[in-house]
This record gives sequence, C-alpha cells and structure tokens, in this order.
Amino acid sequence: MPILKNLGVADSKVPRAGTLPLRSSRNPFEEVPGLEEEEVGELGTLPNGTSCRRRATLEKLAGLAPFRLGWTPGRRAGSPGDGQPRSFLGRMLTPGIRRSSADFGLLARLQGTRAQGDEEAAGEAARRLAFLRLGRGPKPRRASLAERVVPAGEAAPEPPPKVPEPLKMKEPLSVLEILSLIQQRELARADEHILELEAEELASSGGGAPGPPGAEGAGGGRRARDVALLYEALQRELWALVRETLAGPGPGAGAGTGAVAQLGQVLLQEEAADGRRGPGAARKLRARWAEAVGRAARERLEAAAPGAPGGLAGQLEALRARLLEDMGGVRGRLAPAYPAGLGAFGVYLRGYHGALAEWLGAAARRRLPLPDRYALLHWHNQVYPREVLGLVDLVALENGELGPLLSPGTLRGLEDECVTDVKAQTRAALLRVLQENEEHWGSTEDRPSSLAQDVCELLEEHTERAPRISQEFGERMAHCCLGGLAEFLQSFQQRVERFHEHPGVRELLPDTYISRTISLVNCGPPLRALAERLARVGPPESEPAREAAASALDRVTRLCHRVLADLLFQELQPHFNKLMRRKWLNSPEALDGIVGTLGAQALALRRMQDEPYQALVAELHRRALVEYVRPLLRGRLRCRSARTRSRVAGRLREDAAQLQRLFRRLESQASWLDAVVPHLAEVLQLEDTPSIQVEVGVLVRDYPDIRRKHVAALLDIRGLHNTAARQEILAVARDLELSEGGALSPPRDRAFFSDISVPRPPFCLGLPLFLGRLPLSRLARPDLACLPRLRPLSPSRPPTQR
Repeated sequence: MPILKNLGVADSKVPRAGTLPLRSSRNPFEEVPGLEEEEVGELGTLPNGTSCRRRATLEKLAGLAPFRLGWTPGRRAGSPGDGQPRSFLGRMLTPGIRRSSADFGLLARLQGTRAQGDEEAAGEAARRLAFLRLGRGPKPRRASLAERVVPAGEAAPEPPPKVPEPLKMKEPLSVLEILSLIQQRELARADEHILELEAEELASSGGGAPGPPGAEGAGGGRRARDVALLYEALQRELWALVRETLAGPGPGAGAGTGAVAQLGQVLLQEEAADGRRGPGAARKLRARWAEAVGRAARERLEAAAPGAPGGLAGQLEALRARLLEDMGGVRGRLAPAYPAGLGAFGVYLRGYHGALAEWLGAAARRRLPLPDRYALLHWHNQVYPREVLGLVDLVALENGELGPLLSPGTLRGLEDECVTDVKAQTRAALLRVLQENEEHWGSTEDRPSSLAQDVCELLEEHTERAPRISQEFGERMAHCCLGGLAEFLQSFQQRVERFHEHPGVRELLPDTYISRTISLVNCGPPLRALAERLARVGPPESEPAREAAASALDRVTRLCHRVLADLLFQELQPHFNKLMRRKWLNSPEALDGIVGTLGAQALALRRMQDEPYQALVAELHRRALVEYVRPLLRGRLRCRSARTRSRVAGRLREDAAQLQRLFRRLESQASWLDAVVPHLAEVLQLEDTPSIQVEVGVLVRDYPDIRRKHVAALLDIRGLHNTAARQEILAVARDLELSEGGALSPPRDRAFFSDISVPRPPFCLGLPLFLGRLPLSRLARPDLACLPRLRPLSPSRPPTQR
C-alpha cells in the first residue's frame, strides 16, 4: 500500500480484501440462504465509526464472483465446493452452470416479494443525487495517479504492457430463456441453444442417443424433458409461421420474410444434427415441415371452397383462384427467403397438390349429379394442368413430376357413371321430344318442326363436353350417344310410316300434308350429319350403330320422297296419257302441261333442304322420263314409213330438250338421263343395220338395265320385221347383257328401263295352221305375219259369242 500512503490514505480506511461495506441500513441479503453475519468482536469498527457488524463476505455468497472485477475469490473453509450442493443463489449466479426451469420459477417468486420496496428506494436515491449534481457544478479534472506520484521535471515511466484479458466463457441460457427466444421468433438462435442442451443431455447420459425422460438420473431426466418441451414449442412456432406466411404478406412483410429465413436455417441445422443423432433418433424436421405445409395448404383450400356460389363448379373455380394466389406468393415472397438447398417451392407445390388431391377425392366419393361430374373431370384433366401446373416449372421439382390428383380407377368410375346417366337421360329425353313433336303432325297448324334441332342439342351437350375432358372419354361418350341416336331414329321411322299409312291424313289435311312431309324430310340431314360425326369420333365398334341410323334415315327419306312424287304424278298423269298419240305429233300441248305442272310444284319443294331436295329432283327427273318413255315402248305408236319415223324421232328430240331445260332449272344432278330419249330417237330414225347396232350398243352400255325385250319393242315400233336384221341387232344386246359388266344390276337411283314393263314379244304363226282358215291374200299382208300371243280365258269371264 505505499501508493496509498503517499496519497495520505490510512490503512484503516481501506476495507479488508474480500469484504464489502454495506451502506444501507437494510441488509439486502438477509433473506438469502448462505449469507451469515461476522461476530462484532472480530470485525470491529470502520475508521468512520460505523460498525462492521453488517458485513458479508463473498466467500459466504457462493457464486457471487462475477460481481468482483478482474479477480476470483479463494475458497475458505466451509464454502461450497465440488461435490457439495450449491445454494439456490449460487446456482443462479455461478458462470458455466445452466439454470433449469425449476430454478427460474423460484427466482421469480423471490423477486416478486421485494420488487415494490426496491423500486421506492431506488427512486429516492436517484432524485437526491440529481439535486446534488446541480448544486456542485461541473466536475473538475483530477490529476491521474501517475502525475501525483512522479515529481515535477522527471519523465514519467512507461506504462506497463497490457495483459490480454482471458476469454470469457459463453454463458448457457436457461430453459425459460430459450423458450423466450422461441416466443420472440428468434428461432435459429433458440434452436442452437436447444442443440447445446441436447448435447449436454447426451453427455450426461453417456454419449448415447437421447432416451425418454427419466431414463437416467434426476438431472438427466429433467434435461430430457426440457429438450422435448423446447422442441415441441419450437415446432409449434415453426408450423404457426408456415400458416401465417401463407395467409399473406400482411403489414410486416419484411419481418415475416426474416422469420421464414430463420425457419429455413432451423431446418438446415436440424438436418445436420440428424446426421449426428443417427437413424433411430433423427427428428426429421424437414419431413415434418413438408407435412405442416400440406396441413396449411389444406386449411387454405377448405376455407376457400365452401363459400363459393355455383355448386361444385363454383367451388373448383374458387380453388383455382386460391391456388394461383398462394403459389404466386410462394414463388415471389416465400421461396426466395428459404435457403436454396431446401427446394421450398417444390415442397409448397407438393403440399398444395396433395391437399387438392384429398379434396377432390372426397368430392368424387359423394353422389354427384351429372353436371358436377362433368365439372370435376374437366377441372381435373384440363383446368388444373393448363392453368395451374402450366405456370409452374415442373423441371425444377426435385423428385420428378407430381402424381395424379385422382387415381385411374376413380376417374374410370366417374366416366362410367357419366356414360350410364347420359344413356338413361338421353333415351328418356329423346322419346319425350319425339312424342311432343308427333302430336303436332296431325294438327292443322302449319308450324316448322324443331325435332332435329332438339335432338342435336340434347346429344351435342354431351358429345362436345366429353372430348374436352379426354379423347378416350370423348370416344366412349360418342359411342353411347350414337347408340341412343340409332334407337331414336328407328322409333322415328316407325312413327313416320304410321303417319303416312293413316288413311285419312291426305283427305283431312290436303294443304298441310305436303308441308308436314317436307318438314319430316328436313329432319334427315342434321341427324345424318350428327350420326356421321359421332361415328368418326367414336371407336370402331360404333359402325353398326351408324349403319342402323343411316338406314332408318334412308327409309324415312325414300318414303317421304315417294309420297311427294306420287302426289305430283297423280296430277301429271292426265298429261302423260296424251303422249305418243297422233295429236302428240302435231301439238306440244301434252308436254307443256307436264313442264308447267312440274315447274309450279317445284316452288313448294324448294323449302326442302339441299341434300333431300337434290335427291327428290333427281327422282322426279328419272320418273318423268320413265313415264315419258313408257307409252313409247308399250307400242302406243307404230311407225309404218320412214317419214313417220323421222317425225317421231324429231318430236322425241324436241321433248327431250325441253325436259332437259326444265330439270336444269330445277337444279337436277341426274344428267345421265339426258341422253336416253335422243338414243331412242336415233334407233328409230337410222336405216342401216350396222348403225342401229352401234346405237343399241351405246344404249346397253349407258343403261345396263335395258333388256332384249326393250330393244325388240323398239324395233317393233320402228317397223323392222326382217328376221335376220332383228337377230343381228338383238345379238348385240344379248352379248352385252351376258358380259361381266352388263350382268351387274345398277343401283336403284340409276335404274331406268327396269321400271318399264313391255308386253310379251309376238310370235309368228305357222302356215299349216292357217292354210285352211285364212285366205292367202290375208297372209300376204306383212302386218299380220306376227300376231300377239293368245291369252288363256279367265274362268270368271265366259267366251264371247259371235
């Protein structure tokens, strides 16, 4: 103490090492265990006259060494040492000793009893010191200790070298302090301390894997429980953070992003720790994080779907909007905050994908109506891949592509239910539409029929939606609808036949009968086009149904065409009866009547659609020429001279040209009929046999259904009775008739001569039969050389008496 002596400070005024004067009248440690009072006789009095009775040693306060600056107290006899239990305050204040949750609970109770008195005393002392500082003025500069000791004029000695301070030991945090860090969302720091605490627990248990609480002694069991409780609290905060950040950025977007970064840091720390723990003790926080993301996604989707209007379709639209909103936030805000090695965007995408799969699976297990099934299948197959996954870089996913939302069996079941419901609903709906439409067929009200439009709308509702879901489902739906359409058309055909077979329909409805028939014919083209389209889309098994539908429509069309043609030719029949007579050669009156009537009726037929109209006009064209040629081949007119043959041939050509102009005006496509009458005219007018043979050959080539009886009747009209010439000409027809090409019968719409029946060919009477009965002058007449065949007498008619 020489320096203090030079300064004039007595030794008695310096407190003894290891003691602290207590200036307060109240002993702050009077309630603290381990605190004792020295005997008065031993301590004596201080130089200022105060008693040293209330003096405590640092050795008595186990663990108060941190309050002394730069030195460590020595142990005295009786102080707590190794192997001796420390007091509560010693455990709380000794460095390197972690305070447990039980110690902090006791400390909180102790501090609570005296908090009020300490606050009052501290406030009074602060006010008193502030008043004294104001009266004393600024504090003057005092000379340093070295300036006082060194005399004037001498050089001051060099300061001693600084001794480096020893590194301070990092003080471990208590369980409550770690819990406080977790609650303050300092998750990475809290996890570090939890890992330290877990390491201590492992060390105390012999370095093995952490066992259940209570497996070791009391201290090890408490630490194990503390570690487990801290991990539970940490995970609660982590998964709550996952939910909160998915809900939206909110006002503290930056803080939320920082918390997400800490979450990612915790996952990396725990993944590294799992490598040290071993497979059996790994906590697998990364997998639990993925599960928490899935739970949060499920909550988000379930919250979005129930309030959406519009049934299941509206709920699916709400799910789509929520998915796009959340995945946009993940891409732009959350995924960049995570460490790159975690693949955060893929984890969130898989979580939402799995949550959506659960939602759709639950919806598919319910009994859904047909529109909801369509909406679910379309959203699953088209909307989600295109509008949600289409915006996601699936190549960036770690584990490849995402799995299906619904299993193939579930999808097949939904499609089967759709097909079954469509088959039942369309069958009933089509029959109802047909019944309602049939009720108007017999009414006098002339209203257009909407049967074809209604049928197409009913079926196209399904045939257009199904291919947008998948190609296979579109094929199945097309096959189903085509089968229903074929059944409907067969019923339609039967009802049309009953309508035309009704005996009183034509008489009761003469004005509307033609209009009704035309409207029935007009149902054919759209329904035929629908059947063809469904057959193209459907599988190969759809061909029988297409053929059945086409056959039913063909029967309806032919029946209606025949009805219309019969009505028209009933009106034209008087004009056809005037053909091939003497008056016909001199006057065009008969043909003018035919052309005028056909032209007038064509105006009503123009209401028919193009396809059936073209077929009807072609039929009218064919039938008109058949009716025109029929009286000619039946021998109504005979040519006895070359002049008569020339007049008849000329008249035939003129009529053929007039009929050709008429049917061109009616837009007939049956141009193959234009040459039949000119060919007949040439056969009648030609004189030499070879030319007639050539023309007959052309007739047989262009009209394969012509037979030798037609050629023989034409030769009879021409007046050719030379047996040799007739045989040469008929041989041409026979040869072509027996050839491979001529043996094939033409289709129905190309038949012409097969609809013309001619009388049987005449036969020549033998001379011995008539020599005794007829005079020779009669036999000399060439027109009696051949007579018609004798017909047997009818049993109901008696022979005529001469």
